Amino acid sequence: MTGFLKRVVFAMLLGVVLYGVIVAVTGYHKIQASLAIFHWSAFAVALAMATSNYGLRILKWEYYLARLGIRGIPKFDSALIFLSGFVLTVTPGKVGEIFKSAVMARTYDISVARTAPIVFAERLTDLVGVIILIILGSLGFSGGLGWAVVGTVFVIIGLALVLWQRPLMAIVGWMERGPERLQKLAPKAREAVDSLRILASPGALLWPSFLSVIAWAFEGFALYYLLLGFDIHAPIPLVVFFYSTATLAGAVIPVPGGLGVAETMIQQQLVRIGGVAPGSATAAMILVRFATLWWAVIVGFIALFILRSRHPSLSLREEDVIRTPTEEKPNPA
Repeated sequence: MTGFLKRVVFAMLLGVVLYGVIVAVTGYHKIQASLAIFHWSAFAVALAMATSNYGLRILKWEYYLARLGIRGIPKFDSALIFLSGFVLTVTPGKVGEIFKSAVMARTYDISVARTAPIVFAERLTDLVGVIILIILGSLGFSGGLGWAVVGTVFVIIGLALVLWQRPLMAIVGWMERGPERLQKLAPKAREAVDSLRILASPGALLWPSFLSVIAWAFEGFALYYLLLGFDIHAPIPLVVFFYSTATLAGAVIPVPGGLGVAETMIQQQLVRIGGVAPGSATAAMILVRFATLWWAVIVGFIALFILRSRHPSLSLREEDVIRTPTEEKPNPA
């Protein structure tokens, strides 16, 4: 458990420093005045919106497992495994990206190579969903057409690169003919590519992408309701655009949890484009990050502890969870 706590504590301290700097720059008294009139029921709604995002993404996770023919895992455990990946959302090294695959390998002996491509498919459809929200939101203000065109081009290029899998198969073939060390890794690489071929086929992208649009719209709605809590009535498409562009920037720039990037973009867009007062914009930004990013970490730890109670053999030491079994038992699929 020590490894988990060190990573999360580091990220929390980084967040405290970051938010402290933003508060100092904005002005503590401005934020205090904004919070004095805030309706805290709006924060409860924001938490509900963020939690709805997780529910929809669990549906996407289940869809991918079914596409790969992975069955026999109780739905409750499967949901816990998915949510456990949130534990390392804010940690350096992006370990959380494959964490749930490692946990599944430890609890149900499903090969990491088989399920790890789900992570890639999730990120791809999340990207498609967020860019679609950016396109829709950008149409509502002057100059937004350019954003819409750029977003559409990125989606087309990304899908084309994923669907064209010949380069991946060429790499696997090179590994199979290469040095002995690479030859040992080649079967796992081929298994991963085979899973990716199933998950990234055109027919498999439509439903998950639709779920991603709705899921990430919910987190944009969380920001909208927080603004309502400050009695700020901003257009929903514009607010979703602000949140989506910040989410995309935080995902593209390699910092844990998008810390610093997403916060700055949300606050600056609210002030410069949305016309929100700096104190309210900063307060809304901090609250939406607590309702989304930090709430996700809490949910991840809760899920991991429940999973540990259901599977006592699952170690909570990071090195044991990340290291998959050396001998895999028969696949329950």
